[in-house]
Amino acid sequence: MDFDTGTPIWRQLLDDFSRRITSGAWERGSQIPSVRDLSAEYGVNPNTMQKALTELERTGLVASRRGLGRFVTEDIRAVRELGKNLAKTSVRNFITDMKTLGLSLSEAQDLLNSQWKGRD
Repeated sequence: MDFDTGTPIWRQLLDDFSRRITSGAWERGSQIPSVRDLSAEYGVNPNTMQKALTELERTGLVASRRGLGRFVTEDIRAVRELGKNLAKTSVRNFITDMKTLGLSLSEAQDLLNSQWKGRD
């Protein structure tokens, strides 16, 4: 993963984990990798990884089970709500980018429709 220098690494990790949960890469009820394994996978300090996972726990999307590790919530409503929130953030970023590029709403919609259908 390439990290953006403008955003704290733990926050970028949290966003990536959220996407893993909503996409099903980390299935509901499944155990997630350990701090040590995730730190090695992402090439980050274990303290940074711990901060990201602690924040993920605070959201209720994962829970610790003493002696067993962390597990993804089984609450489908929470996962769907997370997906909606991620989508809203993406849409806001898209709108900001389109406005910055000087595109009108109609031009942005045309571009979105074209890309959605797989045309350039």
